Amino acid sequence: MKQKILIVEDEFIVANDLRIMLEKAGYKVCGIAPSVVKALELIAAKEPDWILLDIFLQGDKTGIDLAGQLTEMGIPFIYISANTNQGILEAAKATLPYGFLVKPFREKDLMVMLDIARYRHEQNLKYNHHKEPPLHKQIEHIAQKQEPVSQRLKQISAAMHPVVPFDFLWITRSKPRTTTKDVYISRASDGKFNILSTDALLKETNISDRDFKTWNSTALAHNGKPIFNGYDFRKLRMESLSIQALSDHYKLESVLITEIERDTDVFQFVFFNQLSDLYTKVHSGIIGQFKKSLELIIAKIILSKDSIAQTPAVGLPVVEKPIIKKEQAIEIRKDFNGIIGNSALLHAAFKKLELVAPDDTSVLILGESGTGKEKIAQTIHKLSPRKNKPLITVNCAALPLTLIESELFGHEKGSFTGANEKRIGKFEQANGGSIFLDEIGELPLEAQVKLLRVLQEKEIERLGGNYTKKINVRIITATNRNLEKEVAEGRFRLDLYYRLNVFPIELPSLRDRKEDIPALAAYFIDKYGKKGSSSVTSISTDALNEMQDYHWPGNVRELEHLIERSMLLTEGEMITKVDLPNPTLAASVAHGDHFKIKTMEEMEREHIMGILKMCKGKIFGPGGAAEILNIPSTTLNSKIKKLGIKFEFVK
Repeated sequence: MKQKILIVEDEFIVANDLRIMLEKAGYKVCGIAPSVVKALELIAAKEPDWILLDIFLQGDKTGIDLAGQLTEMGIPFIYISANTNQGILEAAKATLPYGFLVKPFREKDLMVMLDIARYRHEQNLKYNHHKEPPLHKQIEHIAQKQEPVSQRLKQISAAMHPVVPFDFLWITRSKPRTTTKDVYISRASDGKFNILSTDALLKETNISDRDFKTWNSTALAHNGKPIFNGYDFRKLRMESLSIQALSDHYKLESVLITEIERDTDVFQFVFFNQLSDLYTKVHSGIIGQFKKSLELIIAKIILSKDSIAQTPAVGLPVVEKPIIKKEQAIEIRKDFNGIIGNSALLHAAFKKLELVAPDDTSVLILGESGTGKEKIAQTIHKLSPRKNKPLITVNCAALPLTLIESELFGHEKGSFTGANEKRIGKFEQANGGSIFLDEIGELPLEAQVKLLRVLQEKEIERLGGNYTKKINVRIITATNRNLEKEVAEGRFRLDLYYRLNVFPIELPSLRDRKEDIPALAAYFIDKYGKKGSSSVTSISTDALNEMQDYHWPGNVRELEHLIERSMLLTEGEMITKVDLPNPTLAASVAHGDHFKIKTMEEMEREHIMGILKMCKGKIFGPGGAAEILNIPSTTLNSKIKKLGIKFEFVK
């Protein structure tokens, strides 16, 4: 039976082109709707199997608004839009689509995206992924934590920001009017969030207590209007002295307002941004879908007994912990390949791992460097029916640009200069087993195209070959990059992103699971005690408390190296001192101050930009950047593209 597809698109020419393509491919188009209202009528009458959904439509409602209802109805959908900026992609992602097609597109692009979407839908039905939006899960978990209010608010802000970007957030009770529980959250230039009490806000903005009380005696009057950009925002400034003071100090240019009713109380969440035209009805629509999350913030944080004024603004509470001894029983789940920890976040990842491991579903492992992504990949393979076949690991970041295709797909003898014999590529080596593509975000666009074909067609073609070879490989990928950002900036293919992101497993950073530090320390003491001649068997409470206060930018890998180093430097059986980085600098990292540890990529980008500026943008020839850097101009061009360096940056 032909699958029925409803097209929700307000541009008739685009919609008609879609209809022709779909009918040619054997689908049945059951209607075209230019608005959300018309779409809902057709859904009720025609009962489509799939919906192709534009974001900006006729009327007040957007495709984002409709998407929430489609998820509740269990109707799978794919976005079609000309807008792929990061804000739109993040907002769209929060509604859990099965794909995203960028206008203009070719017939082949549409068919590939539909294939990807069907595959994702089948997997999601199997794992029942679409029960609840991920943002609500994140906020629920953070709100329930036994941590200071300010710490939880920072974590919630970081979770919300990709969906609704803001530079300042004001949470206040508007009915009955009171400012005693007001919360102010500012976003620093380095992306960290600062939680301000009223006193701290007045001090920072140089506003007198008397003026503040006068200005805030009434709630922010917005007459039900959610968005104020440009002229509307300037008019709002004139009507509200408090908005004027805040916007002057923080350079705010637009606002998005939503109200949450709780019993007889009404709270306002007022999101500000420094861009004058940022907020659209997409953002008001997405906020509407996450009102349960905002209600949870009010119930568990704003109305909690803790006070922002009384809670330390930074850091975690120091908890006295017993000395950890080598002989102490450590709960190690052998099925998880020596991955240590009993925190809720880690066990959530374990549950997902156990669920997906026995299947052939593609898995994308997300997490910072040092969180154990490779161990998770090994464990997925170990718990799968493919465990007796090879697991081939490929570090995409380490592949030479000129040899990527040869490494992944192999080559025939004589296919290029230096190809003196036939080479079997990594995919062929993994046939029957699994392939782990680490740092997939580093793969160049040209190789991404070929990878997508391998995933879709399940076949490879060696360089210089004239035939294709079928392969049976499970794909496991990992990245520490924000792939949505990579897509928005043109460095990662959107269709490949949706094909890989079928079953994501997010690994928490060590700073988000500090309760696991004692068990990890004990494990590494035991591990290196068996390997070497150290007599160390335990660690003191003071040393553990020092480790609890540290931010751990290098995660578990950094902790392991610290324990190994400390054991070598310790005389006796107990580690009493750990050589952590400068506490002032570590605190700055943890608390969002100006100090920031730069990644290798950031340093490489800065270095290349510096050379380009010195050469006034010249890349090729004598005196060009490639000559100075002593690398081929083709390699430099690839790096410039990968690092997102634009010409205007080097003027």
